[in-house]
Amino acid sequence: MSKPIIILGIESSCDDTAAAVIKDGKLLANIIATQNVHKAFGGVVPELASRAHQQNIIPVVDQALKQAGVNMCELNAIAFTRGPGLMGSLLVGTSFAKAFALGLDIPLIEVNHMQGHILAHFICESDEAQIIKDNENSKNKTPSFPFLCLTVSGGHTQIVLVKNFFDMQIIGETIDDAAGEAFDKAAKIMGIQYPGGPLIDQYAKEGNSKAFSFTKPKVPGLNFSFSGLKTGFMNFINNETAKNPNFIEENKADICASIQQTIIEMLMDKLKLAATQTAISQIAISGGVSANSLLRSTLNQLAQQLGWQVFIPKFEYCTDNAAMIAITGYYKYLNHDFTTQSTTPLPRYALD
Repeated sequence: MSKPIIILGIESSCDDTAAAVIKDGKLLANIIATQNVHKAFGGVVPELASRAHQQNIIPVVDQALKQAGVNMCELNAIAFTRGPGLMGSLLVGTSFAKAFALGLDIPLIEVNHMQGHILAHFICESDEAQIIKDNENSKNKTPSFPFLCLTVSGGHTQIVLVKNFFDMQIIGETIDDAAGEAFDKAAKIMGIQYPGGPLIDQYAKEGNSKAFSFTKPKVPGLNFSFSGLKTGFMNFINNETAKNPNFIEENKADICASIQQTIIEMLMDKLKLAATQTAISQIAISGGVSANSLLRSTLNQLAQQLGWQVFIPKFEYCTDNAAMIAITGYYKYLNHDFTTQSTTPLPRYALD
């Protein structure tokens, strides 16, 4: 019987310190320590984030190993997020991973954060975890290659053509701001506390998405732009509150529903175009905004209308987590794709 392959994954790209353990493709533990300190500032403060990572990294890794029932001497390799992300945050995870791997004399695996989000679709929690081969669709639970993945978060908005585990091509991306940033900025303008995206989603469920209309920027091809929408939304709120100081409070649900509808329509318009141009009907979403309820329901509706087969990750694998880093590390381990102790973090780290 062959020795099991056990990978420790570490994620520290922004404000979540996370560690996960995967054994032969099966997730055994996924621990996340969130940082509530940023709420008071209305956004992530890089210096505070890196300090919190330093406090959290050892307890989080220790808890992950204990929950998995794995001794550190059983680890085959350590996978970590090299980038993209905040430099100070990445430094903590990278330094810990390098030191831990050096002490255990085991391989080190660097992971692109965005590749991790995409491969989160291959996280397996069952006892029958198996290596998913190219172009195999495990009981329709995972996408088969090639597939399109709409990756949407606070820092990125991309349409990625995923040819296999290691060959990914960005065919569309934002030319300025990300969709998640647009959600958070709209929330901040309305006085909704950070992080505002999930709260907009919550308020929108009680509102009328057709109550207000916002102009969608016209960008050629498969690229996105959200800066104009943010400016238009801010001007709209300023004009309305000048006439009625209680405008936001009196119309909060409708405002949230309307801006959310506009952002999701912008995402879906480009995704439909990409599916048409590539003739691909395997469609996946990933990233923090993929937890948005309207995005998920709209994607399912389009699947019915257009004959798509859609793949939507569990909520816990949408936001930053280490399970996605560990599963990516697992496949890179099988591919003998290791890095060296001279590796340094990359705040900007292109997926393709």
